[in-house]
Amino acid sequence: MFTATVREFLQEPLIARMSTIDPDGYPHTVPVWFKLDGDDLVVISVRSTRKVGHILANPKGAIAVGGDPGDGGGYLIKGEFSIEPDPEAAWVRQLTHHYEAPEQAEKDIADWADLDIIVLRLKPKVVLKVM
Repeated sequence: MFTATVREFLQEPLIARMSTIDPDGYPHTVPVWFKLDGDDLVVISVRSTRKVGHILANPKGAIAVGGDPGDGGGYLIKGEFSIEPDPEAAWVRQLTHHYEAPEQAEKDIADWADLDIIVLRLKPKVVLKVM
């Protein structure tokens, strides 16, 4: 699905913008951490958030990465989200260590231990370069 250039760009710890569709048909866009897993993009979320409710009602959505000054543009990845459990907080650990220094990551992982965190997986259908 991704070219080598896109795949390399998506390996960077950039803040993405995740869009789901609200009940009125409008985009609901929030900043998220993400990680590439094969051709899927993985995001973690607390189960009770609006974005999870939106996905349950309509799995279509998108993740935009990049487009900030100095990063040479970015990508808009459209597809369908699925919701998965995060056994033993494996994705929480991967994403937190991808974005934070080890000491801070471990502190946050411990602080979030009681939260009901799940995995949101975007299966891409369309990848667009944005400038």
